[in-house]
Amino acid sequence: MSAIQTLDKIAILKMAFSDLAADELAEMAALTELREYPADHILCREGEYEETFYVIAEGNAVISKQISEDEGERTLRVVGRGDLVGEMALIQNAPRSATVRTKTACAVLEMDKPHFETMLSRSPRMALNIIHITFDRMRGNDQVMIAELQRSNKVLRQLDRNKLEFIQVAAHELRTPITVLKGYANLLGSSPDVKANPALAPVADGILKGTDRMHAVVNTMLDVTRIDSDRLTLRASPILLKQLILEVVSGLTKAASERNIELLHILEADTPLIHGDPALIHKALYHLLVNAVKYTPDGGMVSISTRPVSMENGKPGALIAVRDTGIGLDEEHHDLVFEKFYQVGAVSVHSSGSTNFKGGGPGLGLAIVRGVARAHSGKTWVESKGLDEVNFPGCTFYLLLPV
Repeated sequence: MSAIQTLDKIAILKMAFSDLAADELAEMAALTELREYPADHILCREGEYEETFYVIAEGNAVISKQISEDEGERTLRVVGRGDLVGEMALIQNAPRSATVRTKTACAVLEMDKPHFETMLSRSPRMALNIIHITFDRMRGNDQVMIAELQRSNKVLRQLDRNKLEFIQVAAHELRTPITVLKGYANLLGSSPDVKANPALAPVADGILKGTDRMHAVVNTMLDVTRIDSDRLTLRASPILLKQLILEVVSGLTKAASERNIELLHILEADTPLIHGDPALIHKALYHLLVNAVKYTPDGGMVSISTRPVSMENGKPGALIAVRDTGIGLDEEHHDLVFEKFYQVGAVSVHSSGSTNFKGGGPGLGLAIVRGVARAHSGKTWVESKGLDEVNFPGCTFYLLLPV
């Protein structure tokens, strides 16, 4: 007598469906077939419509799911004697959600879909058993996923710290030689001989502009490290917001006019004084305006406006809005643009320069804006109808600060 012939169908089904009565188990046993399969045989294939329900009688099988092309298949669990396989796809009339492959030589009880549906309709206790098993699996899967998320978050936090430490070291290492270079460039540019030489004067001016740009990038890198490492110390004082905005706008007027972009400021008369760090809020406003100019085509318009508002906690605040007539931003990027180093589109097609159209950059400006907002117990966000480089719907970036 073969090993499969010695298996007791009813005993196996009793393991799977503990609440079924003897007559129900006997009826189910009569509707099943015992079959044997070698190791590495596929019982269920993910994505396929199949019409067989299985109960493992002997051996073990592995349930796995395709996560992505890069990650490949991930094992969800290993099933053994008395475990159900493939019931949910039959209940839902859906394709298999995972692949089931025998890990060892297996004996299984098989039931086709018509018989399975007949048993479900006749036996409420069988349906309840399956519901209980499904909930148990869901709880188990939730626990596994939570554990994996915790591990992934721990790794990501460490990687983020490593990245932040690298930025900090790199910025400090670059700052000293750039400062020296900038000093010599200033000295060279102020030399009467250089000024009088039509060939050397533009060269000296180009070196000075390049060092200024590098110096600004290094300072931005250091700002991000201070914000992300919680070493940001607020030097709070009363701020006349209108005056601060006028200073930032004045500093960008030349860059905007070179691209024929109209730079407007609309400051309501009742815009309140705010209590905050003038230097940090200046940086936030600067990065918001630079971002708006960068993604607005030549001949467009950028405006900054302010108005008093009531915050969620009922306290008074000031809302700053920077609007542009630029290319816009798809909704999927509305939160991500405030992350460090995040770039929308391919970096390879970006031009250089801080205010050139779609100019490249380190992707740190909006991260600084968010950091400044949080440090002041405020918030920042963006609204846009989407990316459209034909009709230019533009973006509106908001910075909400408490008074």
